[in-house]
Amino acid sequence: MTNHQDDLAKSNKKSVIAVSGKGGTGKTVISTIIIKHLKKRDMKILAIDADPATSLPPALGVSIKKTIGDIRETLVKGPGRAPTSNLPVDLMLEYQIRDILAEIPKISILAIGRPEGPGCYCLVNDILRHAIEKFSGYYDVTIIDCEAGLEHLSRRTTRSVDTMIIVTDATQRGINTARLIKELAESLEINFDKICVILNRATEEQARVFSESASKYGIELAGIVPYDQNITEYDLDGKPLIDLPDDSPAVIAVGEILHKLEILV
Repeated sequence: MTNHQDDLAKSNKKSVIAVSGKGGTGKTVISTIIIKHLKKRDMKILAIDADPATSLPPALGVSIKKTIGDIRETLVKGPGRAPTSNLPVDLMLEYQIRDILAEIPKISILAIGRPEGPGCYCLVNDILRHAIEKFSGYYDVTIIDCEAGLEHLSRRTTRSVDTMIIVTDATQRGINTARLIKELAESLEINFDKICVILNRATEEQARVFSESASKYGIELAGIVPYDQNITEYDLDGKPLIDLPDDSPAVIAVGEILHKLEILV
């Protein structure tokens, strides 16, 4: 096997990557740029928006028509005359999940959305777990843009994740969130192959101070992503972030982090 073929084989190893953190830190931006890099490597990608705010599809330039929330409503109301009504539950779910996947070249997008009717998110999270565990094997890489906070851990929607990337800002609250995610994962016996932090919209000096504090809790700083004016302009103009220029500072920085984490080789 040539070196190129060996690199391609390594990069095509199936994996599940979750991007988490507190609200407003740029999880969706980082998720989108990760997807941008993986797409350039000709990987088959499943992008999951696990946040009810549904910010990832627009960042990818995709319009979502149906979500897992819609499947929940169908199940609550009963299958009726749906073509899946005589199938076992797991096959019915697979059929319905396939039906709501949005497709663009090399990328399939699944969004959790919001249920229309009353009730908790228990059924929605069950469906999401089923989707991750069932469908991730069909793709080279699955990227999960998590809901802000720690709920994805307590609900175990990220129990099949290989790499947990915590996106944070250069604040003590950011360190505390990263620490809580790490500690909760350990208490729930959720064992990630890798768990690390990306410091977003930060400077080298902020990264140095942050890294010193984070190291006290055994938290690895994978790298920093600088403020990027292109992202601000794209957001203001409503442009998909996946179309950011390759030489954009944030795109370059995320690429370097992915190489460091051996997600890209």
